Order: sequence, then structure tokens, then C-alpha cells
Amino acid sequence: MSKAGALDLASGLGGKIEKTDVLSAVDKYEKYHVSFGGEEEARKANYTDMVNKYYDLVTSFYEYGWGESFHFAHRWKGESLRESIKRHEHFLALQLGLKPGQKVLDVGCGIGGPLREIARFSSASVTGLNNNEYQIARGKVLNRVAGVDHTCDFMKADFMKMPFPENNFDAVYAIEATCHAPDAVGCYKEIFRVLKPGQYFAAYEWCMTGSFDPNNEEHQRIKAEVELGDGLPDIRSTTQCLEALKKAGFEVIWDKDLAASSPVPWYLPLDRSHFSLTGFRLTAIGRFLTKSMVVALEYTGLAPKGSQRVQSFLSKAAEALVEGGKKEIFTPMYFFLARKPLDGQ
Repeated sequence: MSKAGALDLASGLGGKIEKTDVLSAVDKYEKYHVSFGGEEEARKANYTDMVNKYYDLVTSFYEYGWGESFHFAHRWKGESLRESIKRHEHFLALQLGLKPGQKVLDVGCGIGGPLREIARFSSASVTGLNNNEYQIARGKVLNRVAGVDHTCDFMKADFMKMPFPENNFDAVYAIEATCHAPDAVGCYKEIFRVLKPGQYFAAYEWCMTGSFDPNNEEHQRIKAEVELGDGLPDIRSTTQCLEALKKAGFEVIWDKDLAASSPVPWYLPLDRSHFSLTGFRLTAIGRFLTKSMVVALEYTGLAPKGSQRVQSFLSKAAEALVEGGKKEIFTPMYFFLARKPLDGQ
């Protein structure tokens, strides 16, 4: 964990939002979502503002509890969470066939945990695309610490309108990031445009599975709580993602919900019935202590007003993710490997 202390957590809360404006930012963010009367179309139309507010508010919580790589992983028995996360990233690099010196794009890179791991594993040069200024600033610091700042960097931009020329990258990947896009086809078309002909795009997508019933109120509640707690305009189905890839022009090499074959459930770190010393901050006791700490930090003024509400909707989302995982209606690791045809059409 790179930000271990309570004061580090408090100092990062709100990201680039002025501390006095955090509470109003929480108000505005919550009102985008169904639980607070928000509409899907409004979330899609204002996705840049919504997602930026979300990551300004939650990045320090993520790093405090999860580390530098904000994603789940397929996990073997006897494998720690940290080991599984690294293997999940290595698997992606291997599927892409990354080689030393290649130019690679990480779409929606967070603070760059996967970027750094994949760069060290493959010796490729990786550019992280992110529209959140606070996460980029944090990522640049961590790149320098890791010693990859000469081969890896960040670009602040919207992945629906990338500032890169056509046929620019040897490979592109996204890890639980393009789920934030308001339109999957538009996002995949941009990735198609900047990828060199004959090269590959691989991703782990957050999706509703074939078991999700849109007419089931409990299923709808779980979906809405995940969207609120994770800054999503709408969670697409695996079928919708697959069709969007084809409409964007990609040849799909293979696809699979890797959660379905994970020997250890992907949601186990968030399950209140599970206890782990290595992932203590994610356990029920750890989350209770974090909540108590945030209450104290906000009360003393070290953390801005509204911090407790951020911790609350993140905790509620964790419960919804566990429910969605147990009911097998949601997956955070629908994997696909797709290729841009050689003719580039």
C-alpha cells in the first residue's frame, strides 16, 4: 500500500476539489444516480463531470484500501489478492503479445498501478490516458518512485475524444475503465482509430451477465447501487459489449467471463463474512475502523465535510458488488481480445 496513513487519506480526500467544496460536490454527484432521483440520460450527457467528481472524491479511499491497482482479479487458491492482481495484469500483457519498446496505451489508467506493472513485466513504453487531473498528478509521483518515468507517462484527455493520430499504438488495453464511457461503440471506435492495423486491443469490462433480469427489482437495486458507488452511467451487458466491439470494426479473437472460472470468488475481499490479515482494510472490521477514522477526521477538520458520505456510498457499493457476484448477475472481468484488421477498415 503506497498511502498507508490516516493523514495521507485525509489530505487526498476531494482530490482537486477545494476542501470547502467537497460537500457540494458529493451532493451533485449523488443526484446523478437513480437512488437520488437521477436519470441514465443525464449521467451519460454529463459523464465527464460525474466521473471526475467521483474520482476526486474516492481515489484516496481506493489507494488506502486497495493499493495502486484499482481492480479485481481472477484468483487461484493459495494466491494472495496482491499476487492475483499482478497475474491478472501479466495475463493481459501476454494476451497482447507485448514486446520491449512497443508503444502501448492504457485507456482509463487510474493512478497507474497496472501501467507500471505491465511496463516492468514487458519492457514496453506505456501511456496512461486519464481525464482526472488529481489521479494523473498522483500517478506521475508514483512513476518516479518506481523508476519508470522515462518510458511511461500520462495524457489528460477524454477517451471518447483521444488526442492521438490514427494508427499510433502497437497495443491498447483497458482494465475496468471503459465501463465509464457513455457509449461503448463510440469509445471502441476511438480505440480502433489510434491502434495500428493488425494489432490488438484487450480489456476487462464491468458487465451485467446473462443471469441479470431487468424486470427483477432486487437485480435493479444491486445494479443501481454499483453505479452510484462506482461512478458508472449504465452497466452494459456482456452481449452489448461484444456487439459494440464488432460495430467499431474489431475482429473478436476470443472472449470470456473470467469470473465464472475463478477458483476463489473475485468479490471475496469485500465479503463481510471473510477475514484476511493481508487485506485487513477491506474486511468488515477494517471498513468499520476506516469509517470511524473518517468520522474523526471530518469532526476534527482534517478531512473535508462530506467525507463520511463518500465512505458510506463506497461501502454500500461494496455490499452490492458482493450481492451481484454471489447472484452471478454481475462480473468485473468480462475479458476480450480483439484485433484491428490489417486493412484498417
